[in-house]
Parts: sequence; C-alpha cells; structure tokens
Amino acid sequence: MKAPILSAMTLALALTSAGASAQSMDLAQAFREALSNDTVVASARAQLAATRERVPQAQAGLLPSVTGSAVVNRQMVDTNVAPRRDFTGQNYSVNLTYPLYRLQNIETLEQSKLQAAIAEAQLAQAQQDLAVRVSQAYFDVLASQDTLATIRAQKRAITEQLASARRNFEVGTATITDQQEAQARFDLTQAQEFVAINDLAVKRANLTQLVGKPSTRLQVLRKGLTLAPPSPASESAWTENARQSSLLVQQSKVGVEVARREINKQRHASRPTVDLVSSLGHARSAAANFIGINSTSALLGVQVAVPLYTGGAIDARVREAASLRDKAETDLENVRRQVEQSARQSFLGVNSGLAQVSALEAAEKSSQLALDSNLLGYQVGVRINIDVLNAQQQLFNTQRDLAKARYDVLLNGLRLKFTSAALSEADLQALSSLLEIPATDPTEPPPAPPSANPTVTPVAPRGPMGRVGG
Repeated sequence: MKAPILSAMTLALALTSAGASAQSMDLAQAFREALSNDTVVASARAQLAATRERVPQAQAGLLPSVTGSAVVNRQMVDTNVAPRRDFTGQNYSVNLTYPLYRLQNIETLEQSKLQAAIAEAQLAQAQQDLAVRVSQAYFDVLASQDTLATIRAQKRAITEQLASARRNFEVGTATITDQQEAQARFDLTQAQEFVAINDLAVKRANLTQLVGKPSTRLQVLRKGLTLAPPSPASESAWTENARQSSLLVQQSKVGVEVARREINKQRHASRPTVDLVSSLGHARSAAANFIGINSTSALLGVQVAVPLYTGGAIDARVREAASLRDKAETDLENVRRQVEQSARQSFLGVNSGLAQVSALEAAEKSSQLALDSNLLGYQVGVRINIDVLNAQQQLFNTQRDLAKARYDVLLNGLRLKFTSAALSEADLQALSSLLEIPATDPTEPPPAPPSANPTVTPVAPRGPMGRVGG
C-alpha cells in the first residue's frame, strides 16, 4: 500500500499548484505580486491615508469658520387690548469666527503632521517587512524542495544498493544482513518522503497566501554561487546605524516629539484665546410690536476668553502629559536596544553562515570522495553495504545543509538591511540575479527505477555466516 499512498500525496501536491503559470517566478516578481496582495501593507496604506486627513482637520482650527442660520415661523398674538394678529416672522444671520490667538490649535496642527510622519514610517516598515516575509517563504519552499530532492536521491541510491545486495546475496558474495539493512533504509526513506511532500505543500501554500497566486516553479540559486560578506564589515557600524535609522526607532523618535508637544498643548489651556467675531443679520416682523418692520444688523469685534479657574484639571493634564513623555522616551531607548540586538544577531548570522557555507563546501567534496572510496571498497569486498549507504546519506545531507546555509546567509543579509531601514526592492532584484530557471521541475517525482518499491522475501541462511557454502 506504500506506493499508492505516495502517488496520492504527489498528486495532492500537484493539485495544490494547479492553474499556476508555466513560467518560473523569481524573488523580485514574488515581492511585487505580494505588494498588491498583502493585507498588512494594505492596512498600513489605509492607515496612512486616514492619518493624513488629520492635518487639514487641525488646520481648520486656525482658519475662519462661517455659519449661517435662518428661522421662519408663523405667530399668533391675541391680547385683551388688541384684536388677534397672525403674522410670519423671519430671521436670517451669518456669523464668522476667526481665531487670532489659539496656541493649543497650533500644537494640534504640529502633532497631526508628526502623526502623519509616523504613519508613513509604518507603511515603509510594512513594505520592508513584507520583503523579508516573502523572501523567507520563498527560500522555505526552495529548502523544502531541496529536502525532497535529497530524500528522493537517497531513495534511488538505496534502491540500487538494495538490488546490488540482493544480487550479491544470490551469488554468495554478501550476507542477508546487507539486504535487510538496505530494505530498512528504503522503508525509512519512503516514510521521510511522505513527510517532505507534505512539508513542501505547506510551504508552497504559505508563499501562495503572500503572493496571491500559485506558482509551481520557482527559480533556484545558481550552482557554484559565491556569497559576499556584509558591507561595511564592522558590527558596530551596523548596530549604530540601526540605533539611528531603524524605522521602529524613527517612529519612536517622532512619538517622543508628539508627547512633548502634548505637554505644551495642555499648558496652553491656561492661556487666553482671542477670536475675531463678526455677524450680519436680517429680521422681518420678529415680534408682535414690530409687525411689518424689517431690520438689518451687523457686528464686528474681538472676543477674548481667559480661563480663571478649572478646578486643577489643567495642571493634572500637564502632569499626565509629562508622564507620557517619560514613557515615550523610555520606549524609544527600549526600541533602540532591540534593533541594535537584531542588527547584531543578523550580522553575526551572515558571518557565521558564510563560515558554515565554506565548511560545508569542503565537507561536500570530502563526502563525495568518501562515497567513491566506499563504493570501490564495496566492489572489492573490503566495505559492506551499510558503509556505502552511510556514505551516500552523508553526501546527500551535506548537499542539503549547504543549500540551507546559503539561504540563511541571504535571509540574514536582508534582515540586516531591514534593521537599518535600508532594504528596498533593488536588494530583491540583486538576489533575483543570483537565481536561475531550474532545468526540471523540483516538485515532479523522478522516473521510477526498475523496482520502485522493492520488498524482500526472507531467505534462510545458506551457511553459518549466511553465505553459500559457508
């Protein structure tokens, strides 16, 4: 039942990618697609548009306001000294108020501009964070593809080794143990293949959710790729740049300034306000004793309002604003420490990753030599089947780990630039130049060997050591 189950899982993976473009997708293209599809970026963009509207709202507090009113009513007057009278009264007026001295409104305007700057930084942060998330999802798919390819390569090699062990046993040059060990390795590898297929489907679904459309083929890293170290090569340069330029730090800095202006705004509540006021009115038969009389009035003057006593509310609001300013400054320092640590971690991740890549490249060559030696030794009888299987597994695992180390270096490089607000689409274009179209679709299973699902029929040993004529 193993082969049908594996075929079903392979078919499920293919169905997951159904309807995808036949063309391969690179990292920059994936980011552009995600930029128009991501809900986090869309939310930040809408928040920016809403926050920008606070600026004209605050400006309105420093501009004239004009209101108009009209009152028309039907009145009836009946007294004991005069006959009943019915008439229509009309009253029209236009009123103007022009703030001349309102310090609180000035602070509100400046705060609205600062809040718009925070929203702009939040949008930029969401876009750069999306670049990192898309890159992570993209390389996760590539790593999952590498894992599946490694397992399938192991499976092919184990199948060949199992067939070899069976032939050698039949002619008496190998023990039944070699055959059983190869069979056990084959069964274990097939179980691992189930897991790898499922993991690849999950990773592809994650990328599809970000990008908004499926893609069966992704461009992969070129062979023999040489990765460059971070520039500048100084850790302190990156951490200091992060402390000053990080988008999170920029938002916190502006937040401190908003809090400082809030203190001034609350203090200005105790200052007088001066407004220019004007009104123009027209009345017709407004009262019973003015029936038939029309009147027009105009007013122009200056209105001054001085708060004399507010019950201590102003002082309390000033103290509250001062405490919030202290909190904003503490939060700023906390953010600086966090981004500094993130920059340090990413910088060290790049350098340690480069060292790991170099070591794994050497290990790949050594593992290949070890495999060649074990194959030769097995042919001449000085190595057993398990030695060859171990050498094959070591080589395949080294190749998988080498690819994963390269992905980690590239991702840490992007995160390092993100901590300094230096990440842009140009960086993704540069990474895309390191990719190439795969010769074959990594999600497609390889051609089945002559015995795709070998099974062993137990054979009684033919001698004390399980050899013919032993």
